[in-house]
Amino acid sequence: MIRYALKCGNDHSFESWFKTADAFESLIAAGMVTCPDCGSDSVQKTLMAPGVRSSRKKATPQDLMSKPSESAMTNAPDPKLVEAIKTLRDHVEKNSDYVGTKFAEEARAMHDGDTPHRPIYGEAKAEDAKKLIEDGVPAMPLPFIPRQKTN
Repeated sequence: MIRYALKCGNDHSFESWFKTADAFESLIAAGMVTCPDCGSDSVQKTLMAPGVRSSRKKATPQDLMSKPSESAMTNAPDPKLVEAIKTLRDHVEKNSDYVGTKFAEEARAMHDGDTPHRPIYGEAKAEDAKKLIEDGVPAMPLPFIPRQKTN
């Protein structure tokens, strides 16, 4: 996971996590990265100091979100944000069906009227997500990794 410091065209600063640098570029190109303050999709990376870990243990996103190390306190996530993401995750998991890698297929089938509408969440390749957006299928990225992927 990579954390980037970002800025929108209206000069709002914020941070976000991405699976890879390529994933960031794909999401930017698809217009799927938006400013949380104003909704602008005119977003670019800004200068950011890298996080430095003193041990050889590779950090997982859960490590960084749940218990930041003493040396990483300057880069610690906002506890209110962590709680908001946890609340959102709990709500989505309780009220939606996890469809895994079939998310794009299921979302399109519901949009086309081939299957009944229901709340779903899952995973989609960047190109599939971009195609959904281009075709007017309502979909958005979630700020967490599904628990089924973290086992």
